[in-house]
Amino acid sequence: MRYRPARGLAASRKKTEAAASARQIAVGKKERESEPVFDEKRHAKVILRAENIAAGLPPDTTEAELRARAGAPGEEVRPATPPETREPFSPVPVSDERPRGLVETIRKATDSIITTVRKITSPGQHPHRELVVNSESLETRVAILSDGELEDFHVERSDDERLVGSIFKGKVTNLENKLKAAFIEIGSDKNAFLHYWDILPNPIDSSIEPVDRKEETRKTRRKITREDIPRLHPVGSDMIVQVTKAPIGTKGPRITTSLALPGRFLVLLPNSDQSGVSRKIESKEERQRLKDIVRRLTLPEGMGVIIRTAGQRQRVRYFVRDLAILLEEWKRIQERIDTMDAPACVHREPGLVDRTIREFLTEDVERVVVDTSVEYDRIKERICRFSRRSAYKIKFYEESQPIFDRFGVSRQIESIFSRRVDLRSGGYLVFDETEALVAIDVNFGSHKDMGKDQEATIFKVNQEAADEICRQLRLRNMGGIIVLDFVDMRSRKNQQELFKRVRRNLEEDKAKTHVLPLSSLGLMEMTRQRTSESMHAAAYDDCPYCLGRGHVKSSRTMSVEIQRKISELLKRREKAQGDYQLLVLANPAVCRRVQKEDHDMIVRMEKQHYGRIHVREESSFHFEQFRIEDQGSGKVLYRTDPALSARRLNIETPRGNAKRAAARRGPRRKAKSPARRRSN
Repeated sequence: MRYRPARGLAASRKKTEAAASARQIAVGKKERESEPVFDEKRHAKVILRAENIAAGLPPDTTEAELRARAGAPGEEVRPATPPETREPFSPVPVSDERPRGLVETIRKATDSIITTVRKITSPGQHPHRELVVNSESLETRVAILSDGELEDFHVERSDDERLVGSIFKGKVTNLENKLKAAFIEIGSDKNAFLHYWDILPNPIDSSIEPVDRKEETRKTRRKITREDIPRLHPVGSDMIVQVTKAPIGTKGPRITTSLALPGRFLVLLPNSDQSGVSRKIESKEERQRLKDIVRRLTLPEGMGVIIRTAGQRQRVRYFVRDLAILLEEWKRIQERIDTMDAPACVHREPGLVDRTIREFLTEDVERVVVDTSVEYDRIKERICRFSRRSAYKIKFYEESQPIFDRFGVSRQIESIFSRRVDLRSGGYLVFDETEALVAIDVNFGSHKDMGKDQEATIFKVNQEAADEICRQLRLRNMGGIIVLDFVDMRSRKNQQELFKRVRRNLEEDKAKTHVLPLSSLGLMEMTRQRTSESMHAAAYDDCPYCLGRGHVKSSRTMSVEIQRKISELLKRREKAQGDYQLLVLANPAVCRRVQKEDHDMIVRMEKQHYGRIHVREESSFHFEQFRIEDQGSGKVLYRTDPALSARRLNIETPRGNAKRAAARRGPRRKAKSPARRRSN
């Protein structure tokens, strides 16, 4: 599209015709009549039309209109980066279940009309959101799609213990006043960690707008301080706690005494009389309506409720029904607390599918597609308890092709476990997850068309990277301290816009986040709540060969270590001894290095120390493992073990390599006393 002959189209055509005539004369044929290769005017129109389409302009825009838009007559207009053109999204067709009876037919038609009218009347674009559920015998996967793009992804194995959200009747085993924390036995492998500030009554979360109920319903309570905790909860006493963070690596679960029972539209607070409405509901009029509903709800004394984001535009009867279900569940929990002995689980958090339906099935979700009949019936029955109209969103997938392949989810999941994620603009992201923090680097990549405004092009790449980073954090379930290294920008305005864009994208995240503006070094720091292992840590085990380090020593390094140890052994022996022969057993790749490239050094060492060195391959040896023996007596003089070396370097992985290694070693034996050794 950008090809232009040096002297115009006419000069190029004359040269082509002259060359053709000369070729005809040379072969003895009659000179052919000149014929036009193309129509010059038509060719120019095609070029202009193609340039307009590539620049995102109307195809029939003329050169004069382009110069008028640019404001500089005679100057050629070329956009720095043509906008991306994507095909319009069309949902994957799924066979719908026929309604049973006239009533269901009328109700389904009415729901379809209501949904269509709501889309037309509400402003802005509405992406097609859907939940795709893949249920198998060993694991269950749930994908949340928006216009076919993966927004959130969750996996649960059948043998995984659901701790987060579960309520336990625990026993206080230890109080650490210096740490201001207590350790509670709840029946898991490790005691749970309970900080003193999680025992004290906490104010309502900042993401919740508080609602003042009638004062007479509140019960005045004596304020509890840290000094009262050892007296109120001594060692050996029982305590009702809820898990807020699953055990990660060597750390035990994190718990709190502020219990919360989440429902479809409400969250019941059994131990707190505070109530509120979610601040994620943007409309002030809607929040005011929900506040009035909270004041009208009849709650037991000393309890509070929080209206969730899913409760907006819902009728009062839905909240009354949800509250009744939660109070009935809390009654069953209290019965278990009174009858069961500590430590015991008195309330187990529901499975992945139930949690996803509870958290993500909002008004903007078009459908829920399930690939097993058992889950389909169970989800539909559960949804009917809250809203019969929402039950028609549940669809059954019965095709032979796997559901994640049919909806294009399998291809998008691959990016979750990749260290590098490519962007549409040509840039790419690099994710590095360490023990202390997560580092994310934004690179310009193959995006070479800087254009005249370099700052604008960099800003565009950073904006796309910000959207993808927030999406990847949800998909990968990364938490803790996160450092974002964007491409450097000089404009302070662009830096502020990028910061606002990241905050706006993180509003959709269910985990709590806190973001800081770009620092003077061009880094953006943030924290994200980590309640469980990341997706990478849950799906992968550490490599048994490199023991989680990701690298092994090179053959050159191993050759140096072998020569160093041989030299030490040869120097240690007495010169009066006779012929001293050593046998080196090592990995085949290391042996080839010693025998070929380092052969002269081995010969020089033999002459210097009057010894003989034999090298033999051992295919079962690790790359970093070798053994040196006295060939005459067969005595082992030195040996290496890469597993022991890793433990000496304190290389302990989150999956518990050190724990498994201790189990392989077996129990430690007590040292015998000197008197007992003499008797033996």
